Amino acid sequence: MRFIFPPIRRSRNPLVRALSLVLGLAVVGVLLVFGVVVLGVLMAGGLVFLAVRQWKLAHGRVAGAARPAAQKDPNVLEGEFVVIRQNTPIHH
Repeated sequence: MRFIFPPIRRSRNPLVRALSLVLGLAVVGVLLVFGVVVLGVLMAGGLVFLAVRQWKLAHGRVAGAARPAAQKDPNVLEGEFVVIRQNTPIHH
């Protein structure tokens, strides 16, 4: 399916042509300024997010380091494990 647009009738009046050119440039300028503002807001928000995240991580490390290490039993091995039974069939 093809779209056939009607032919564009360009005005012969030089004043109308100049005004349409200025209007087009103004629209492009507004779009560029809007894009720069949005980019600035996104970058500022990202920097704030990263700063808050780093601040929370730094406070978490300090709080974790403040705990005495003597509370842990040195004979206990911590970890995750899975029990595998050899006599039972595996169902997927």
